[in-house]
Amino acid sequence: MTPEPVQERRIAPARVLDIDPLLDDPETRIVVCCGSGGVGKTTTAAALGLRAAERGRRVVVLTIDPARRLAQSMGIDSLDNTPRRVKGIDEAAGGELHAMMLDMKRTFDEIVEAHADAERASAILSNPFYQSLSAGFAGTQEYMAMEKLGQLRSRDEWDLIVVDTPPSRSALDFLDAPKRLGSFLDGKLIRVLLAPAKVGGRAGMMFLNVGMSMMTGALGKLLGGQLLKDVQTFVAAMDSMFGGFRTRADATYKLLQAPGTAFLVVAAPERDATREAAYFVERLAAEDMPLAGLVLNRVHGSGAARLSAERALAAAENLEEPRIVDQPDGKAELRNSPEKDGSSNSPDPNAAAGADPGTDSGAEHDRSADELTAGLLRLHADRMHLLSREQRTRDRFTALHPEVAVAEVAALPGDVHDLAGLRDIGNRLAAHRPELPE
Repeated sequence: MTPEPVQERRIAPARVLDIDPLLDDPETRIVVCCGSGGVGKTTTAAALGLRAAERGRRVVVLTIDPARRLAQSMGIDSLDNTPRRVKGIDEAAGGELHAMMLDMKRTFDEIVEAHADAERASAILSNPFYQSLSAGFAGTQEYMAMEKLGQLRSRDEWDLIVVDTPPSRSALDFLDAPKRLGSFLDGKLIRVLLAPAKVGGRAGMMFLNVGMSMMTGALGKLLGGQLLKDVQTFVAAMDSMFGGFRTRADATYKLLQAPGTAFLVVAAPERDATREAAYFVERLAAEDMPLAGLVLNRVHGSGAARLSAERALAAAENLEEPRIVDQPDGKAELRNSPEKDGSSNSPDPNAAAGADPGTDSGAEHDRSADELTAGLLRLHADRMHLLSREQRTRDRFTALHPEVAVAEVAALPGDVHDLAGLRDIGNRLAAHRPELPE
């Protein structure tokens, strides 16, 4: 019985992410770029902002990553908590580009100044515990990113806000920040510390001196008496603002789930990066966040892809180690050579044969050319092996998430340092079939 032929399993090509319709759509108001570190996320965010601005939209790019690459590529000396207009872009279509970098502490200060009277704001800003909290408390950066995003969106000053998130899985921590900070502010410790201030007067002092003596004594030993006092003072001063933090964070969270928001996951065609990208995709789906697609950066290609790695290596080996069958006249040349039969009728075989004295240098030149060609063939074989690995990595992601549209960006020979480089990235992002240089 003849066995049935085995059918080769084919992976459907990934859906193509069309960037321009996303950027041009007036309903798209927020684009959030997230992904692991070192995959070109900041560059992607800047390139998207530039392309949208040059297509007629008023854009602000907000980076949470403290790296200075965004400012440098946009020709700005430094970025801070205030949007700075980027000069040198093509504004023929009526668009504008602004950029800023989140200043976590300054954003926190702005919230205090906006939602407390002058006397209470001054007390809070000078409180040592507040200064530590606003400068580096876990989750504060992500929460303040939510606050700043909410502020930018509420102004209605920009058509599009592009957010560049911190690297690694913490890039999605801002989704949890409202819950975490809300749990902290509404937690048992805060309520206990706040209770005496709420009770007030002599009753409050009795409660503090009797009911909390054991607890505050233990906390005082653990944290230090002065720190505990600073925390209590901070909590009392912030009491009227706690509800506002949660309310604004919840509103921004809902904004991220709204149809006008689009998440772009950025990755490189490497196993670890695409594994992280899969995590982002699954997490966004679990949170009902609108995913626009995956941007796959630094994809390598070849202008001679028809020459396989195996054929290139075989050709290189033939050039480096020629066999008898590869010689011009085969075995006959060896049989007829003077060295074969030991005869030496002429002291100069080249002269006897009427050969040019420059033949030796010509042969040396040929050997050098062969070595160079063999080296280039081996480099091509390495490139083809790299392309094969990247293709397998893309196929694994596509098989896992066939619903995710993908935009591929060809690897560049160097880093992006200016607007021209960002513009080039934007062009490649928008191309359906990116050109992949050798």
